[in-house]
Amino acid sequence: MKRSTSRRSERMGDVIMREIARLLIEEIADPRLELVSVSGVRLNADFSVAEILLTYSGGEQRHKEVQAALAKAGGFLRSRLGKALDVKKVPELRFRYDDFLEDMVYERHET
Repeated sequence: MKRSTSRRSERMGDVIMREIARLLIEEIADPRLELVSVSGVRLNADFSVAEILLTYSGGEQRHKEVQAALAKAGGFLRSRLGKALDVKKVPELRFRYDDFLEDMVYERHET
């Protein structure tokens, strides 16, 4: 995915990040998504795809549970996001685990 680095994409990413975080807290009742935080959003060059970066604790089983819950809630999140954004086309949402913090902790313990 070729990422956009424009100021417009940064602003749009911030809006998407806040709205997805709000929806996860206030409107999604799935217990598998408890304690899941949105750590960032990356948009591709034409804004057709939004990669939502998430952080949460747990092992491989937890990753599978969270991905399954997000697959189930994806359509709902996208439709609610469409109501919150003032755009012609709502981007496709792709959810990714953000391992940045884990990498930082791992690197710190190595040195």
